[in-house]
Amino acid sequence: MEALILIVIIVLLGMVLVTNIRIVPQAQVYVMERLGAYFTTWETGLRIKVPIIDRISKRVNMKEQVADFKPQPVITKDNVTMQIDTVVFWQVTDAKLFTYGVERPIQAIENLTATTLRNIVGEMELDMTLTSRDTINTRITAILDDATDKWGIKVNRVELRNIIPPREIQDAMEKQMKAERERRESILRAEGEKRSAILVAEGEKESQILRAEAEKQAAILRAEANKEAQIRTAQGESEAILLVRKATADGIRMLNEAAPSTPVLTLESFRSMEKVADGKATKIIVPTELQSLGGLASSIKEFFAQG
Repeated sequence: MEALILIVIIVLLGMVLVTNIRIVPQAQVYVMERLGAYFTTWETGLRIKVPIIDRISKRVNMKEQVADFKPQPVITKDNVTMQIDTVVFWQVTDAKLFTYGVERPIQAIENLTATTLRNIVGEMELDMTLTSRDTINTRITAILDDATDKWGIKVNRVELRNIIPPREIQDAMEKQMKAERERRESILRAEGEKRSAILVAEGEKESQILRAEAEKQAAILRAEANKEAQIRTAQGESEAILLVRKATADGIRMLNEAAPSTPVLTLESFRSMEKVADGKATKIIVPTELQSLGGLASSIKEFFAQG
């Protein structure tokens, strides 16, 4: 009987021990209370709490988290009401302050964000608000980060996701943007036409240069051809003169070698006179040797008798 009671006690103690063992996962911490007061903060690992005395007050996620808040009405300095929705990236840095510093931390961050945003945008006019998104993000991040330190929260950054002005202002902005697009399109078209005209002019200039160069080369080639033709003509005439002179010299040499008689020379002179007479000359100079036709006839007769 005693052994059975001992076994039951051991089993009960084991069950109590098992039910009080906790494993804290990565990127989480457990805020522990003992007898209703803060005791310690459990980090990642195997932990055992004392039954009845200890309890887990809060499980805190230490990873960076994102809070997407609905659009808030904001009035600019020039009395334009617009809707702005924000996204806040935040992270718990102190689990104890996060647990005991604020009741509903997300709602507290949302309210603080809306209030800060109204204060910042209220100092700006509409145009400045639309073009200063980065400035607003930086200012609101710094203010929220400083205000949430006492809650154990660090605000890493705040982003203005949408800025929605009133409908009539949106229409005016769309018209302005359309006019700006048309203006840029006109400028681009004019620049394109200008570039096209420049390219055409450059092409025409290049074409004229090429034509002038071609005409120049053609003139040079023609001049060289004429020069070559004149040189060849001159060379031909020179060679012809040389050949005539050579033929004349050869004829004289052959006559000298043959030692022709006086009748032969007289006959050759007569033949030459016949060629001269056949020409268009109006005057004929008759050699002295030929003035006597009688002497010429006798010479011819004697020549043929010898032949």
